[in-house]
Amino acid sequence: MRYEYPCEIVTFVVSPEHAYFGRPKDGPADEVETHTPDTVGIVADKGIRGDRFFGVKAHTEAAVTFLALEAWTAAAGDVDPVSARRNVVVRGVELDPLRGREFELDTGPGPIRFRGGRPAHPCSWMDTVAGEGVRKALIGRGGLRAQPLTSGTLHIGPAVIVTDVELDAARAAAQVKRAQPM
Repeated sequence: MRYEYPCEIVTFVVSPEHAYFGRPKDGPADEVETHTPDTVGIVADKGIRGDRFFGVKAHTEAAVTFLALEAWTAAAGDVDPVSARRNVVVRGVELDPLRGREFELDTGPGPIRFRGGRPAHPCSWMDTVAGEGVRKALIGRGGLRAQPLTSGTLHIGPAVIVTDVELDAARAAAQVKRAQPM
């Protein structure tokens, strides 16, 4: 079975360097470039051009991270989702069922195929950059790591996600109890 769902790409986050390392009480790294471009280039098995995880072998299966805006808003309120540093912030997508599944995301120039991987667990930095309690509120809904299987370009705005599993946009903010890989 093949299912198609309309959704929206709200923002992209691309950074050539890590900003959250060390102890959260010391604060994030100073002057780390973080870009929120209108388009991103996805390269199969490598990730997003210009991102800190691009081509890093240890991150091949998790080179692109997705976050549902609904989940972020439920956890962090109106704090800018760029703080989460997930690469692709989407609206209208239930991410959890995509773990272990292939899916396509198309913003117009043609679909890009991904394989959903492990959850993107929140770290203690979330309490520092987004507010006390945000890390705990994101447990089970911190996003999805994915491997790009094909190359292409994604754009901000309307998109279509195609998958072999049913998704429910009303559950995009839902906290899942089983937050481990399938």
